Amino acid sequence: MPISLLLACLWALGANLLAMRFSDDSWWRVTYILIAIGIPLLGYVTYQTGPWAGLICLAVAMSMLRWPLICLWRWLRDPGQELAED
Repeated sequence: MPISLLLACLWALGANLLAMRFSDDSWWRVTYILIAIGIPLLGYVTYQTGPWAGLICLAVAMSMLRWPLICLWRWLRDPGQELAED
């Protein structure tokens, strides 16, 4: 198994553990950290194993971090609206 996929699996495991650990008030801070680590890692996975593995890892990350994507989608539909934390 390539080292990039191993790191991606560790990222996913860490994201799940952090989701169980933190409450709502600090979840956004943790989300920003996960995104900051995940974007370069996704590039590394894509570089080392190819675009299909990168797309699969992207889909997994998007399913795990779905609330930031939902808030982004709502903001793109109505830019004047406040980003509500659901």
